Amino acid sequence: MAIQGSAGNVIAAICNVFFPGLGQLVQGRFIAAIIFAIVCVVGYALWWMVIPAIIAGIFHLWSIIDAATYKN
Repeated sequence: MAIQGSAGNVIAAICNVFFPGLGQLVQGRFIAAIIFAIVCVVGYALWWMVIPAIIAGIFHLWSIIDAATYKN
């Protein structure tokens, strides 16, 4: 990815809207992708406990912003 706001970063951010961590995977950042995916999936799976779902929502938003503002 070239610079912040480039087409690649926008595509990565859109990928994260559908599945957290997918945008980082598109950018080639495997560790960040795994961390975002695991935290969000586990948090959303425990939605009935409320707090994990809130944490997952924050991480999901963070993954979108992280992909959109990523610089090499």
